Amino acid sequence: MAAYATGTAQAADSGPGRDLRVMSFNLRYAADTRPNSWAERRPVMRELLRRAAPQLLGTQEGLYGQLRDIAEDLGPHYDWVGTGRGGGSLDEFAAVFYDVRRLAPVGYDHFWLSGTPYLIGSTTWGNTVIRMATWVRFRDLRDGAEFYALNTHLDHAHQYSRERSAALITERLGALDPALPRIVTGDFNVAAHKNPVYDAMLGGGPLVDSWDAAEERSRQYATFHGYAPLVPDGDRIDWILTSPAVRTRRAVINTFSRHGRFPSDHLPVQAWLDW
Repeated sequence: MAAYATGTAQAADSGPGRDLRVMSFNLRYAADTRPNSWAERRPVMRELLRRAAPQLLGTQEGLYGQLRDIAEDLGPHYDWVGTGRGGGSLDEFAAVFYDVRRLAPVGYDHFWLSGTPYLIGSTTWGNTVIRMATWVRFRDLRDGAEFYALNTHLDHAHQYSRERSAALITERLGALDPALPRIVTGDFNVAAHKNPVYDAMLGGGPLVDSWDAAEERSRQYATFHGYAPLVPDGDRIDWILTSPAVRTRRAVINTFSRHGRFPSDHLPVQAWLDW
């Protein structure tokens, strides 16, 4: 039997406003190792994404072939922006998927989380794994309004790198058009409210945590579970951050599984946003 999270796309679509469905999801890179190989997980991932129907989806860890699979599974109404952190199709992506019926990209860029952010594959802050961010300026096809979406994945092992990365992302966001809202998705590899990285990303008011700001939310679980039993009230290391003027109608940590199999070793986080 499948287990379902509260918050299907259909249930959350009611009500006025922009109602943009946003998801952040660390996909767990495609591997052949059983019992959680990509071949085994892909059907569960497909069902989760089709049920949730995010209109904006920031992904982490996806490999090129894996992202092509997800694009195929989402269907013809989706497209995506991204580049491998090693350049081109090499290594993992911080890809941004979007529903072409709702959103159109009008600009985008990539930068690496290092002291040389436009040097592809660069690492200068002690991390041995390449880290990067992708941002897209979108136009909402409903009304022509524009906003920025930035997606990233901070280092798993080096606090100094995470802190420098948070400062760089904050700086880059500050250089974008200040009149437009921001939505930031990512795996930050630290717990919300428990690390200076969180304070750096939210300090001074440029961003707020959609989970805390939500008018309604699901039960909280640790967003990394490693295919082990879920941890109620555990740490949120995957976040959706927004400009303060963005209203979060609802926030969900999606616990969907099928026959005990999860689509990833992370739980996706979702937010329904208006502004």
